[in-house]
Amino acid sequence: MSAGTAGRESRTDTPGSVRLGLLASAGDGLADTDALLLALQQATAELRGLGGLAHLRDPGSGALRLVTASGLTPRIAEAWSTVRQGQDVAPVRAVCGGACVWLAGDTAGTGASGMVSVPLPGPETPVGTLSVLTGEAGEPDPVQRSVLLAVAAWAAGCLIRSSGSGARPSVDRALRGMSDGFLVVDEHWRITFANEAAERLLGTGPSPLGSVLWDAPAGRVPGLEGQCRRAVAEGRPISFELSPPTGRRVHQVRMDPVGDGGGMTITFADVTDQRQRPGHPEEGGGTARRTARMGELTMALAEAVSSKDVVRAVAEHVLPPIGAEGLIVEALESGRVRVIGSAGYSKEFISRIDGVTLADNTAVTDALRTRTPRFVESTADFVERYPRLRRLTANSNKKAWAFLPLIASGRAIGCCVVSFTRPRSFSEQERTLLTALSGLVAQALERARLYDKEHMRAQELQRGLLPRVLPALPAVSAAARHLPAGRGDEVGGDWYDVIPLSADRVALVIGDVMGHGIAEAATMGRLRTALRTLADLELEPDELLGHLNELVGELGHDSYATCAYAVFDPVTRICSLALAGHPPPVVVHPDGTVRGPDVTVNPPLGAAEPPFDVHELHLPEESLLVFCTDGLVESADRDLDEGLAQLRQTLAGAVSRTPYFPAGHPERAAGRLEDLCDAVVSALLPQGEPTNDDAALLIARTRGTPATDIASCSLPEDPRAAGQAREYVRRQLAAWALDELVMTTELLVSELVGNVVRHAKGPIRLRLLRSRSLICEVYDGSLTTPRIRRAGHTDEGGRGLHLVAALSRRWGTRFLGAGKCIWTEQDLPLRC
Repeated sequence: MSAGTAGRESRTDTPGSVRLGLLASAGDGLADTDALLLALQQATAELRGLGGLAHLRDPGSGALRLVTASGLTPRIAEAWSTVRQGQDVAPVRAVCGGACVWLAGDTAGTGASGMVSVPLPGPETPVGTLSVLTGEAGEPDPVQRSVLLAVAAWAAGCLIRSSGSGARPSVDRALRGMSDGFLVVDEHWRITFANEAAERLLGTGPSPLGSVLWDAPAGRVPGLEGQCRRAVAEGRPISFELSPPTGRRVHQVRMDPVGDGGGMTITFADVTDQRQRPGHPEEGGGTARRTARMGELTMALAEAVSSKDVVRAVAEHVLPPIGAEGLIVEALESGRVRVIGSAGYSKEFISRIDGVTLADNTAVTDALRTRTPRFVESTADFVERYPRLRRLTANSNKKAWAFLPLIASGRAIGCCVVSFTRPRSFSEQERTLLTALSGLVAQALERARLYDKEHMRAQELQRGLLPRVLPALPAVSAAARHLPAGRGDEVGGDWYDVIPLSADRVALVIGDVMGHGIAEAATMGRLRTALRTLADLELEPDELLGHLNELVGELGHDSYATCAYAVFDPVTRICSLALAGHPPPVVVHPDGTVRGPDVTVNPPLGAAEPPFDVHELHLPEESLLVFCTDGLVESADRDLDEGLAQLRQTLAGAVSRTPYFPAGHPERAAGRLEDLCDAVVSALLPQGEPTNDDAALLIARTRGTPATDIASCSLPEDPRAAGQAREYVRRQLAAWALDELVMTTELLVSELVGNVVRHAKGPIRLRLLRSRSLICEVYDGSLTTPRIRRAGHTDEGGRGLHLVAALSRRWGTRFLGAGKCIWTEQDLPLRC
């Protein structure tokens, strides 16, 4: 071996071993950020790098979020604050490939030769990355790569251990001290936890951790491996008796599969004495079952996201094993104790105890003030301590209680009350276990409360981006529903809108931004705002979706949205419809006929290639248009076609039972549209069944403009047109009894027709519409747009459009296939 080779081995091997030893000596007390920073510093030093970055993966969007950085300026770190899926950078490659990746090039603008990233391994997929900006040395050699992977494994282990909360050590101690054997194996049947009783039974030496269950003497019993594999295959707990090779003792064994990863908890209860005692009932390892359920609780709380999840986990995994019948979980908020979940109590009782102050003398407030559990073994004991609460205790129908303060981060955050319908004497073992578990519940509840607050803010943001009230319009009455997902930790991007256009036309919109999260909700708000702006420009549906498609494309190649945009014209009763990846609306005719129009659905926004197809639906008077997002009709056990068929069936049944077209009663019609929304939602999203996606529903009832409220005439292409227009206006407004508007309308049409004669070309047509306002439209064959300009003091013209703007409530221009229309609206006179 040459001196150069020896020197290289010394540089890459010995320091790496020292670094790993330093990390191993750090212990389990580090916070997540501190552990990642320490690992990052050691990885950077190992490569003699310029600096490093630590990212964790967002479970909702899959993006990598920067957690900490080392040796880099704030500007450079900010540039790497979010790394999205699809970016061709080292962290993304490392997460997707699950391996160490080095990419050459100065991607961070620091003068680095490249970036190396290693994945932080998780239970199923990588949870993040450690990245180092390499210096002159360039690409790491194999030894350095192995050190980086080992550092990443140590950091990931810290994250996994800390996710079980700070109360985990106390729970482990309680489990280790129990008389029944308790162990946990991973998906490869390697032992990851064993208490003292299990270690004695296994007989594997000082520590069985890491060894395969079948290698232990007790694991060589015939039938044990088959039972284990059967429990995992069937996904349910199984129990059986087991005699070890010595044959001296008999154990009741219970196996409980944990989650989807193939792991398992196994408990052993010695039932030899019960089997040998004549006439003694076979208890079947009750303590073992309780121990297993406590192990399940630790897993359930680690997976809990919201406060409701925490309450559900405690109710399912704590109450049954100890024979409890009641549970109340309370949180301390601004000096008051608020109930956030319960089981086994009436609503009336919960309402009486909700909101007590810390100054009140109750068992809960005593436990919170002293931070000490209170165990009350009988009603007499409770009344002796709290005589003022005698009647309240009687109403609870409970006879024994455990009041467990929830302490997290050194402060009291709430209380967990476990109760029994019979008097109970709490053993020292039960008191120890419940006290330890209360710490685990406290840590889970604190995380869940933070999530609840953020989730509430996100939902408020989403609600603020949706229409607060749908407009009441002459041509359309509408009702809508937006239903957030029943499970999942982030909001979605479903939206709807009803937009009034000129000539009493109405735009009906519904859409869905793909994905979930604050970013998707914000994108939904941007699209809704952009769409309203484009609709105000009177663009055709295909042109409008083309502009939205460009906007979504600019958000990134992984951004997509669906949208249905329809414009209903009450004069022609034609609905022009364009679809971008969205299911078509369902049409309900006044005779009860329900059909789904056979139309082309273009690809979603962000993936489509314009032009978009436009379809015209001829709607009979008083028809219903029903729009929805896929979250309403599609689920894990129902595909889109089945959901749309169920929607049509629901609408047909609802319309056959109740008339949704009460002529002459707009208030009643609006109320029945609300009822129809409720009927559809109840049928497609049964109450109590959680959903994975949010859903939106929009139902619109269309009405045409009566022929008696429409008047139009053709005008010549010469100066006589203005005079004829004024004469036509006088006659028609007299027929409509709108004499108060004759003078202003004459001025408006005279100016508009005069502009056409001077600056545009024919054919010229005048149309008047009587609605909630008087609408005056002048059509011509030119595509020039009239614009208001500032006229000079000596100019003879240029003031006409100023007059139009002053005399009308609003005015504008919309372009047609061959020409344009200039329109104005005037308020109708008030009638006594």
